[in-house]
Amino acid sequence: MSTLQDLIEQARVAFDAAVDPAAVEDAKARFIGKSGAITALMKDLATLSPEDKRTRGAEINQAKQAIESLLQARRQALADAALQAQLAAEAVDVTLPGRVRGAGGLHPAMQTLERIESIFRTIGFDVADGPEIETDFYNFTALNTPENHPARSMHDTFYVQGGHLLRTHTSPMQARYMQTHKPPIRVIAPGRVYRVDSDATHSPMFHQVEGLWIGDSVSFADLKAVFMDFLQRFFETDALTIRFRPSFFPFTEPSAEIDMAFTSGPNKGKWLEIAGSGQVHPNVLRSVGIDPERYTGFAFGVGPDRLTMLRYGINDLRLFYENDLRFLRQFSHQTV
Repeated sequence: MSTLQDLIEQARVAFDAAVDPAAVEDAKARFIGKSGAITALMKDLATLSPEDKRTRGAEINQAKQAIESLLQARRQALADAALQAQLAAEAVDVTLPGRVRGAGGLHPAMQTLERIESIFRTIGFDVADGPEIETDFYNFTALNTPENHPARSMHDTFYVQGGHLLRTHTSPMQARYMQTHKPPIRVIAPGRVYRVDSDATHSPMFHQVEGLWIGDSVSFADLKAVFMDFLQRFFETDALTIRFRPSFFPFTEPSAEIDMAFTSGPNKGKWLEIAGSGQVHPNVLRSVGIDPERYTGFAFGVGPDRLTMLRYGINDLRLFYENDLRFLRQFSHQTV
């Protein structure tokens, strides 16, 4: 019995001296491995009588269980120590401020579009959206600009395969909307448009908002009232004035350019062209199945990018699309 107790104590000392799992497993092999001391004692049972074999076998099994218990305890102790070391190495000081990912913000052009949509919704206008790759019919023909019409030279158009084109204005949505809705119609069509043009105040891709009001006895006076109200609300000031300068557009008659001037501030007294407008041409109404003898209306097209430049004092349109975060972050907390 003393021999077994000595083995148990030797195993305890060996396991306690093991500093890593590999050393523990080496110590295990010395005691309960295939060539270990306990295994050798089990083999010696063959030389004993049945009675002694039973007694001695029970004693050896008890010693083996004791050594296995010591082995498991040491394994667990080393595992716990390794976990504590890992936790200490990867500890996070929860009292420090966290590292947060920066939040994005709306592009200034998008802020302007949302602001325009919000203003027109409050006076009963719907907002329509449509394809940026258009057919010649909707971009030109339905808007009283048939093939070979001189007015087509006003648009430097990107043509694509299949007889389609990148829309040069959002007016095609007016034609599409009138085909699927009956008067009275009040709608704006914001979106991206494309023309072959690029300088400080022009971009090959820019934004446009077309407006349309069709109904009974809708006149040029209504156009003036609606547009003046829009500008005052957009710029949040009454210190501005507008003028309608006669012009030509194939889809309106009479037609006018809309100029605006501030009556105070750094732009005081400067006239700036901001939109085109006019009474909807009868041919446009006929092309979408609306009786021009019964209904009249007005339409306008405004460049929200230019309005954004005026609202925030930006002097170069190209800054919007250079993706310079130093520029864009100036608008990340602006409200629409």
